[in-house]
Amino acid sequence: MKMERMNPNSSTEAGVVRAAAAQFFSGSDVEANLARVVGFMREAADAGVDVLVTPENSNRVRDYADRAECFDKSESIDGAFVTGIRQAARDLGIMIAVGVDLRGETAPDVHIASVLIDADGEIVHVHHKTVFWDYEYTLFTPGTKELEVVDTAIGRVGLLLCADGIVPEVPRILALKGAQVLLNSLNSRGPDEMRVHEPLRAIENHVWHVAANTVGGPADGHPWTGGSQVISPLGDIVANAGETEEGMVWADITPATSHPKQLHDIGDLTAFRRPDLYAELRRDIADHAGAAMYGPVPDGVAERLVRVATLQTSWYHATSWTLTRAVAQVSYAARRGAQLGVFPELFIHAPGSIAADPPAAAALGSQALDALRAAAGEHGVWVVVNVVEEEAGRFYSTAYLIDGSGGIAASYRKAHLSRDERSWATAGDEFVVAQTPVGRIGLMIGNEVWLPEVARILALRGAEIIAHPVSWDRLEAATQAATERTEENRVHLVSVARTDNPAGYGSQVVVADRFIPGQPVAVMRYPTAFASRTGFEEDLFLDLDLMDSHSKVQGYHLDPLATRQPHLYDVLVETLEEGIPA
Repeated sequence: MKMERMNPNSSTEAGVVRAAAAQFFSGSDVEANLARVVGFMREAADAGVDVLVTPENSNRVRDYADRAECFDKSESIDGAFVTGIRQAARDLGIMIAVGVDLRGETAPDVHIASVLIDADGEIVHVHHKTVFWDYEYTLFTPGTKELEVVDTAIGRVGLLLCADGIVPEVPRILALKGAQVLLNSLNSRGPDEMRVHEPLRAIENHVWHVAANTVGGPADGHPWTGGSQVISPLGDIVANAGETEEGMVWADITPATSHPKQLHDIGDLTAFRRPDLYAELRRDIADHAGAAMYGPVPDGVAERLVRVATLQTSWYHATSWTLTRAVAQVSYAARRGAQLGVFPELFIHAPGSIAADPPAAAALGSQALDALRAAAGEHGVWVVVNVVEEEAGRFYSTAYLIDGSGGIAASYRKAHLSRDERSWATAGDEFVVAQTPVGRIGLMIGNEVWLPEVARILALRGAEIIAHPVSWDRLEAATQAATERTEENRVHLVSVARTDNPAGYGSQVVVADRFIPGQPVAVMRYPTAFASRTGFEEDLFLDLDLMDSHSKVQGYHLDPLATRQPHLYDVLVETLEEGIPA
């Protein structure tokens, strides 16, 4: 191996790293599983790979009857399986992150672990999985130790395992601590990992992501879905192993390009985030309004249906015409029985007009707000509208929640400003969840969908619906980020898009699918989305059961809010300089 080409002080060209992901199914024969892993290590070494990632529990299939059997048949850090891999790493000169279920200090504790072994055969780091998928809570003990990023020959590395990545905190913490590459070992039967969680965690944290999943399994059993892949900080899939066959893929990556963190159409991630507003993420999980919603919804609870409307439009032809159509949409929504309608992001403003003349934009925003307040009051519909607001010579992107009598029930000034928005807008300083007759409504604007912190805080405050005026900046904002915000919080998300949005994608409602026994894994972790076409006024009308947002479980055991570990989250609320922390 040419490990010298990974010197972090070398040139960009010399900083190229060859990263590989292997996928296979581990049976009950631990010795055979070790041989399989070593075989992939040899194949990787022959291909010039610098670091290999293998699936979670590469040591053994989990066919345990109980915790005692799990402890008895799991590995120790100095046992034959780990020792054999260390020897192979030393012989072949290759780094490996291998998934191993490791015994804890006392029976019957077993940790789901990723063991990072360097090219000299030394153990660099052991990560204990902190978030479990469903049945794992019955067999294993969640990790509680501090999340670490380690300096290695290939760059700064963070380790995670499967469900660690279906919630936002672990990848975010690792990125904030300076990880350039995430090495992810999975044991997943869901299509959501490959299609949503893995690429989104790369994009929203601007890091390389190498993910290795189990594939196949017994012919008459629920198959593991493979899809092992290498993903760039931009979300590009640079290698993928497919979903059915065992094998290995690799790609050449440049870990140093994880910095600086420039997000598409947003700019610097550090400047975009507002850690000064995130303190409640560190509060105990019981100290939130949303704590009353943890767990499953009891059987027999009555429905609480609210009909929502996506009032899809944007500036078209002339301002007067745009406003006329918006008022007409409120009337139409009322005739369709809508109780809550949401308009797109800054829909009344023509592209480029706000930055060119903020005072004129604020005057227009005030005019539009007055007209829509009158329409809401006339037709008895609650409406969310986002316009430019002026106060004391400062300008804000403000979302107003108008009640059914035309009054202002709540307002939210966008707290996170992108590069272009900072040229005219002042950031707000308060998140908003309003208790209303049509539910607890949280407000989020535009590209804040890329920040997991925002929807997480709204969910912790007990939001049942998040109203989201938006102009999608790229397709993945809808298909990945918006989907994930519901998945990781179990809250309805109503995203209403300008018809002229850059992504060319319509409005979307992502539903907080309630867990029902027998439900497909895809629905548990890849919630149902309803989308309209774009380019013209096509409104969606959907009946949402607010009680679905009280079903905070993805299965029998995983509650993505109640299983959070705030004692690990200090870095989420720290103000960091852009770049790798010291």
